Amino acid sequence: MARPLPLEFRKILVCQLRQIGDVLLATPSVELLRRRYPEAEIHFLTEKKCAPMLAGNPHIAKVWALDKKELPNILKELAFYRRVAAEGYDLVVDFQQLPRIRWVVAFSGQAVRLTYDAPWYTRWLYTHMVPMRGGYAAMTKASILVPLGVEWTCEPPRLYLSKTERAWAGHFFQQHGIADTHAVVTLDPTHRRESRRWPAEHWAAMIDVAAAARPDLRFVILLGPGEEQIGRELASRVERKENIVIPKRMLSLREVAAVIDAARLHLGNCSAPRHIAVAVDTPSLTVLGSTSNAWTFPAPEHEALALGLDCQPCNENACPSGSNACLTGLRPEAVAGALLGRLGSGS
Repeated sequence: MARPLPLEFRKILVCQLRQIGDVLLATPSVELLRRRYPEAEIHFLTEKKCAPMLAGNPHIAKVWALDKKELPNILKELAFYRRVAAEGYDLVVDFQQLPRIRWVVAFSGQAVRLTYDAPWYTRWLYTHMVPMRGGYAAMTKASILVPLGVEWTCEPPRLYLSKTERAWAGHFFQQHGIADTHAVVTLDPTHRRESRRWPAEHWAAMIDVAAAARPDLRFVILLGPGEEQIGRELASRVERKENIVIPKRMLSLREVAAVIDAARLHLGNCSAPRHIAVAVDTPSLTVLGSTSNAWTFPAPEHEALALGLDCQPCNENACPSGSNACLTGLRPEAVAGALLGRLGSGS
């Protein structure tokens, strides 16, 4: 039987190591914890690459950024996990049950250790376990807090930009020839999984169709490390090259967020930038392949487009038939029409 829960907690650790979008989707739970325990000090354990998503968050007192390069052996890893646990948390919330998190949980023996239903071989690590609810991903994460008397009430992910970062976005637009008269759409054409990546030729055709109707459109292409080839392919296929903007250098995550924040709308595949758009209150339009609509924030400003095949969503990383028909069959004209419908006729 689970032990009774205290009425208050002094120090709380929230654990979500990866991925970038999932870390953002955990921020509503942090906000809910802050409301429930306004005097508590909340820390967050994540991977170094995801830590920028939490910078400036007023609800988080400290971010533990795990850098695997700095932990080359098990002794250094254990020392890091002990150092985290030595903070003396009385509540540890584990969203992932990954081995690296389990070490921190194990070293936090006196804390209330909260997670979803765990496999039999790790159940002993936790004091309280909760069945995972279905629905929007941030709501699913927040369902872990039900034993604390906390319910998700449509809180969105949150990313907090500084005035300096917002000003930088304005300079970025100027440097890339984007004027106040242009309607800026950030475009994420990438995904590491082919079953979730709309073909580059479709993105290019969509840009040409939309730009023919709205010459004032400027598509800012967002690319991550190792995705330069997709950007080059897209640029080579677009006929109306004046309507696309490829940054002169790789943008940091915070810079990507600032550009999305300054845009009229974000458009792309089902990946982290769509969650960044929600987190900075920029409307979004997402092309779905194998993934479900559970990643779409339930509000009219955020829309997902899917072909609606019987096999969707399969949630597979590779198409079982090898055809990727759910993506190749979604025509550029349909996505362009949805985009233009969202933006209006323009000036």
